[in-house]
Amino acid sequence: MPYTPPKFTALLVAALVALAGLTGCSSSTGAATNTASTAGTSTEIAAIAVEYSSEDLDSAWDPATATNITLQGSSIEVEGSGAASEGSKLTITAAGTYVLSGALTDGQIVVDAKKDDLVRLVLNGTSISCSDNAAIYAKQAKKTILTLAEGSSNTVQDGTAYTLAEGEDEPDAAIFSQDDLTINGSGSLTVNGQFKHGIATKDDLVITGGSINVTAAGDGLRGRDSIAVNGGAFTVEAGSDGFQANNDEDADKGWISLDGGVFNITAGSDGIQADTLLQVTDGKVTLTTGGDSVNASSGANGNGNPRPEWGKRETAAADTTAEEDTGSAKGLKAGAGILISGGIIAIDSSDDAIHSNGEIVIKAGELVISSGDDGIHADSALAVDGGNIRISQSYEGLESAAITINGGTVRLTAKDDGLNAAGGTDGSSLGGRPGENSFRTGGSYFIRITGGYISIDAGGDGIDANGSLYFNGGTVLVSGPTNNGNGPMDYDGDCEVTGGTLAIAGSSGMAQAPGEPSSQNSITVYYTKTQEAGTLAALTDESGKTILAFAPAKAYQSIVISTPELEQGKTYTLISGGTCSGTLTDGLYTGGHCSGSAELTRITISGTVTRIADDGSAVSGGMGGMGGMNGPGGPGRAQAPTR
Repeated sequence: MPYTPPKFTALLVAALVALAGLTGCSSSTGAATNTASTAGTSTEIAAIAVEYSSEDLDSAWDPATATNITLQGSSIEVEGSGAASEGSKLTITAAGTYVLSGALTDGQIVVDAKKDDLVRLVLNGTSISCSDNAAIYAKQAKKTILTLAEGSSNTVQDGTAYTLAEGEDEPDAAIFSQDDLTINGSGSLTVNGQFKHGIATKDDLVITGGSINVTAAGDGLRGRDSIAVNGGAFTVEAGSDGFQANNDEDADKGWISLDGGVFNITAGSDGIQADTLLQVTDGKVTLTTGGDSVNASSGANGNGNPRPEWGKRETAAADTTAEEDTGSAKGLKAGAGILISGGIIAIDSSDDAIHSNGEIVIKAGELVISSGDDGIHADSALAVDGGNIRISQSYEGLESAAITINGGTVRLTAKDDGLNAAGGTDGSSLGGRPGENSFRTGGSYFIRITGGYISIDAGGDGIDANGSLYFNGGTVLVSGPTNNGNGPMDYDGDCEVTGGTLAIAGSSGMAQAPGEPSSQNSITVYYTKTQEAGTLAALTDESGKTILAFAPAKAYQSIVISTPELEQGKTYTLISGGTCSGTLTDGLYTGGHCSGSAELTRITISGTVTRIADDGSAVSGGMGGMGGMNGPGGPGRAQAPTR
């Protein structure tokens, strides 16, 4: 039989974010600001194009030419050539198709063919168990295919202890292959890996069909060089990782591609882990890891929430993005990059739901996340170009050294920061959790939003850039924090607004307004008293038209409003309370008319950045709360408004 290996493009993770070129992006240097404004708008990960071979996809076989093997408890009957039995052990030594049926109570199926042979094992109603070794062991072949016959139910089980030659540590799975392994067909396969792993191969693992149920003490399914799946239904309960590709010695290997199928994975460690690239193009993926998100942080104080700890805190090494795992319970995890371009993904994780030591790009798909740590974390760069992301629980929602949102919908709830570049001073890059996050020491960080829809409910900073912050488009809504040790918007470099709709509300103690280089007008209001959650804050123009109406989900004492409709020389009325007849989404009203509201003040815009108190008076010094009021964009830099 001819053999065609799965073809794929060479792994290429091309981060187009020029982090080094973003230093000094502050309002004090116009040239540096311009460079930052045009750099870092895109992060790209080249997808792996997997070509599934005809052998991978074709589950048909010819009964007339196949060798029939009947398993009879402690003995085996062979009808045909290419295989021989000795007691309860079957050895296959030639290419061909072998149809297995019956039960083997304590025996082994061994494939030991030539290096260029393709061997197909058709499981047609089998029960195979081995007490001291792999029940199915593909010792040598170019490729072994397990075909699950239509309508068949098959079980494979090993024991809790293996008898191996001295110095050997393999095989180590109930189904183990030294070479490529494919599983196809429409039947069912139940695997119980009591010794260590359920299904494992030293090369490529390809699955195109079947109903596969795996219980394993270690990893559920492992393909050292790669795992590619475009069909099938999976139920996996693993003590360690659900799926794992662990070749970290070759950049073209160690990848996982999910191109279809239904996955229900419960894992003690990571749900799906690739040492290089992990991509999801299609399929329905449900992951529960590390006991789920019940291990999330809780409580709040003036300095934000402490990151939850598992075990001892470790000190991250300087000048490295590498993560030293002392335990990891992430949902999707990769060493180089994660690319999501489709599918439906639901993750309930005690650790980061989606984590990359390099980059993450999300282009499409539905993501529903509940995390005990970060919702989505990338050490180097995170880009959201599309998709629908909902994070119902997290410590920090999105975290990376560089965050770019170009499209899609993001709704998130965070115990600490909603969007966080680099981790800041809240200790969020530490914590001793399974696979704690670590960033390079120093460097330049930024958050850029060019499009999309973002709604944030934060206990810490709503948006924390730890560098520069750019709003070039999209809709951004922030509710929180309520404590004065954090701010709804926090940046150390500059905050440039050139487009989009902003309604950013929270406490006033650390609140910052946009920076002066902005080309789109904004109004920042500091209230003398805390406004209750759900209290409407709105701006109307001279004709009474509502420019923006927002009812934050949390109590607030400051709000930043910016839309393309705000014009210099025009007068606007700030109103509070009452109701709005428009369509309500995440606190933002679209259309309609506000009524029953109290008029607080009228504001005539004379510059791109307007900072006022709720009575229209100039803001100078602090508005109460904790310190930090004189930082970039803070109320300490306010000018008297024109009334």
